[in-house]
Amino acid sequence: MKASLVIVGFFVLGVLLGVTGILPCTVAEGDLSLYALFALMFCVGVSIGNDPDTIKSFVKLPRRLVLLPVSTILGTWTAMALVLLFTGRAAQECYAVASGFGYYSLSSIFITEYMGVEVGTLALLANIARELLTFLAAPLLVKYFGPLSVISAGGATTMDTTLSTVTRFAGKEFVVPSIFHGFVVDFLVPFMVTLFCTI
Repeated sequence: MKASLVIVGFFVLGVLLGVTGILPCTVAEGDLSLYALFALMFCVGVSIGNDPDTIKSFVKLPRRLVLLPVSTILGTWTAMALVLLFTGRAAQECYAVASGFGYYSLSSIFITEYMGVEVGTLALLANIARELLTFLAAPLLVKYFGPLSVISAGGATTMDTTLSTVTRFAGKEFVVPSIFHGFVVDFLVPFMVTLFCTI
């Protein structure tokens, strides 16, 4: 949760720098976000390549748990279909934002590049909200819907920031399924977001 608040803090700082004119326009309008995206993707690749034991443990997962990322994706899109009934935004924008699956840093950069700052900001806030709600609602989710529900709620964050929450409330036996789920959803975010941004 602390990491999410730090991200929000940097976002607010960026807004204040932009509004006050302290940050030069050339920096704001340049390719800085694109280079940040490249660096982020590089770091994700290094972290995955650095732990071959995790990938080996994925092979031993029961088949029903292999389908958990698919359930998360379909569930998120179904929920977005319901949200569309109450919003005036374009379906393309809403599904692009939803396809961030909690991966706010990556999805917001992609969406800003394709759809502009307004939708990119919406993506950042919506995906941070998903992570924060996972932290807050985890005990209730596990109690009423079972241990897999908190993994699904966490989306792409279950291999890092919400992993400790999954471990605490769902149990240690769900650590590997949680990492696998986060890994798969994390990997799919750039493709899903780009798909909806370019339709």
